[in-house]
Amino acid sequence: MARSLDGRVLSPVADQAPGQVGTRTRFTYHERDGRIWAEYAGGDVVRGHLVGTRTKDTLDFRYVQLTEDGTTSSGHCVSTVVDLADGRVRLEEAWAWESREGGGTSVVEEPLS
Repeated sequence: MARSLDGRVLSPVADQAPGQVGTRTRFTYHERDGRIWAEYAGGDVVRGHLVGTRTKDTLDFRYVQLTEDGTTSSGHCVSTVVDLADGRVRLEEAWAWESREGGGTSVVEEPLS
């Protein structure tokens, strides 16, 4: 199993569409007893939260966010936790909006020090 996400800060490696997370978004993760949660903000996102579970290297969570234009959105994501050779952590994600149309894949990882 990949290392714990607790206290790790991750960011997307590429921008998504406007009103979604992007390279300026920072996720601060917490993990305890198979439960995960995070706060995120940056770019178009004013405030976001996610909450879910971890089973081995799979995260399953729901997220909700508020964007600069005052829009709120929510969705579901399943992520695989990957340990990188240089000691950083990456999440490979498949996500879908539940409050509107759309979905896709993304990668978030710890920045290089």
